[in-house]
Amino acid sequence: MQKFTIKVPSSTSNIGPGFDVLGLGLKLFLTINVTVHDDERPITIEYTDKTPKGSVSLDIEENLITKTALYLARSYGTTLPKGLELIVDNDIPLGRGLGSSGTAIVGGVMLANVVCGLNLPKERLLDYCIMVEGHPDNVAATLLGGFVASYLNDKASGLPKMVWGAENTVKQENIPYKTSACIKMKWSKAVKVVVVIPKFELATSLARSVLPQQYERSDVVYNLQRVTVLTHALGDDTPNPEVIHEAMQDKVHQYYRRKLIPGLPEILALKPGFMNGFIGACMSGAGPTVLVLATENFEAIGKKIQEIFMNTKDENGKGIDSYVKILDVCDEGTVIINEEK
Repeated sequence: MQKFTIKVPSSTSNIGPGFDVLGLGLKLFLTINVTVHDDERPITIEYTDKTPKGSVSLDIEENLITKTALYLARSYGTTLPKGLELIVDNDIPLGRGLGSSGTAIVGGVMLANVVCGLNLPKERLLDYCIMVEGHPDNVAATLLGGFVASYLNDKASGLPKMVWGAENTVKQENIPYKTSACIKMKWSKAVKVVVVIPKFELATSLARSVLPQQYERSDVVYNLQRVTVLTHALGDDTPNPEVIHEAMQDKVHQYYRRKLIPGLPEILALKPGFMNGFIGACMSGAGPTVLVLATENFEAIGKKIQEIFMNTKDENGKGIDSYVKILDVCDEGTVIINEEK
């Protein structure tokens, strides 16, 4: 019998101007408890009560964790072992902009890597994560941890289109190596993350569909200027709220997505002077979660964002209910713990 646990951190991405570039690992986890029994029992996956019944498929060919694991295993000419039992404990809300799909994908590649004895480095696992997810920002932050900037290189154009199922798996030699570059940057220990999570989901596909096909050059330059400053300013031991707040401004995605999230324009208009410790706010990923950076008064700041949501009416004339989590940055990324053989 083999037993171990995969601990997978959530992530936020973009952080204002860093659209599809910046990612940040957070201490809110998907935990996969793995047992490989010595008998031939069928592979099973189940979730604890934290995940509503019916919200996630338990079919191993449909569940994102197991089908990702199967894809990786099959590309190396093997498969998941019989007797595999997975119990998933997930603290990450689904469809809220905290990288829930990325955590499942990373959990899947880590699972196959261990139970199939592939012993692949994280650099190679990231190729598979990007192939499934389509962009590196969330999966890089989840796999590697910390504050990460990433880009896809020319090799990424050679990644095959994902088609699930045993008969459609591409052999590993046809999947390009090192399809991205990822750099971990310094994150100030003084800065914590406050996430305010509305109680509704927003599909990433919908959030992407409202973005324009072309941008004004001035808007692109605006973002390039700010994302360059932001990556340095967030590493300062004594963060400058005014500099970081201005560097978190964006003209590429949040302007177009604001109509999808009631209350977002009012939240994005908040400035450092409104409460001690507040630095800036932005969408977390594609939303609807709001990411706030702060150095103190975390609970009070979170409560204020909640009030803005509640005072903003949805299409039915009701306020937006939400909840708050105060999170530290997860610097170590995805890890295997409690391994027994």
